Amino acid sequence: MKANIGTNDRILRMLVGVVVILFGVITESWWGLIGLLPIMTAVTSFCGLYTLLGISTCKVKATQKS
Repeated sequence: MKANIGTNDRILRMLVGVVVILFGVITESWWGLIGLLPIMTAVTSFCGLYTLLGISTCKVKATQKS
């Protein structure tokens, strides 16, 4: 799995995941478990949907030429 999620995207996914989990806890709903998905994609820096759509928010590292 090649990383396809950049730093800003990871931070946003973490925040969204935490908010969804907190909403689930406050409303006492199992729907809060959906918040684990954006957190897991942020932790692994990989999003399967991005792969299917050909999207990458990672910065491309420049290769040095000798």
